[in-house]
Amino acid sequence: MVAGAVAGILEHCVMYPIDCVKTRMQSLQPDPAARYRNVLEALWRIIRTEGLWRPMRGLNVTATGAGPAHALYFACYEKLKKTLSDVIHPGGNSHIANGAAGCVATLLHDAAMNPAEVVKQRMQMYNSPYHRVTDCVRAVWQNEGAGAFYRSYTTQLTMNVPFQAIHFMTYEFLQEHFNPQRRYNPSSHVLSGACAGAVAAAATTPLDVCKTLLNTQESLALNSNITGHITGMASAFRTVYQVGGVTAYFRGVQARVIYQIPSTAIAWSVYEFFKYLITKRQEEWRAAK
Repeated sequence: MVAGAVAGILEHCVMYPIDCVKTRMQSLQPDPAARYRNVLEALWRIIRTEGLWRPMRGLNVTATGAGPAHALYFACYEKLKKTLSDVIHPGGNSHIANGAAGCVATLLHDAAMNPAEVVKQRMQMYNSPYHRVTDCVRAVWQNEGAGAFYRSYTTQLTMNVPFQAIHFMTYEFLQEHFNPQRRYNPSSHVLSGACAGAVAAAATTPLDVCKTLLNTQESLALNSNITGHITGMASAFRTVYQVGGVTAYFRGVQARVIYQIPSTAIAWSVYEFFKYLITKRQEEWRAAK
């Protein structure tokens, strides 16, 4: 759990400016001043026009949510992976077990992380009225109720369950080829994590666009939706199509893949390092007794 918490916090903090760009590039009807050609141009314009620290707004709530969310995530994954592998393929590695363990771990991760995601994405949007996390939390609670913090939960799960299934299965598959002895090997963890993140990110971008819409309740998109607040995955999918057609489902795909490649590489390399370090210390402590 400690290894998972450290990995999650570092992953989200290091990649947070790119995450801010991704959120903006997924906007269905962006303000003319917030239309970007690519990730680097978007980051440069945000810093130049809105200030050096603008891409970091909301980082504190993300770090607060990422620690416990990733601790639960990795602990659940490791336990279930071993248990299911022993049942499905005793003494070996089962891709079905890896995918199933990743899916269940996602339920716990998203339950802890979803409120932080809502606040974070509202603070990342162009011309966001929120400068402090407390202001955003208070406004959402008063205007939309406590349920707003979990409005995107089902869509988050619909996105993250296949994302994590693809992610973990790809990672474990690559580890079998790059690191068959399953020893601590930094280069194999980085490469496997990066590839796994890229594949999973590209495949689930349409669901991420819908999740962003549910979290931000983008005002210009709401103007084209006769039902008021967008609630639920079906409503989000319908609104995305009405506003931008099929291509709208892939808004920000470049930023999402660019974000996930180093993000998952960092997460896996840091997680495997701390797992190795903690395990080694425990073995030395037992040997000394």
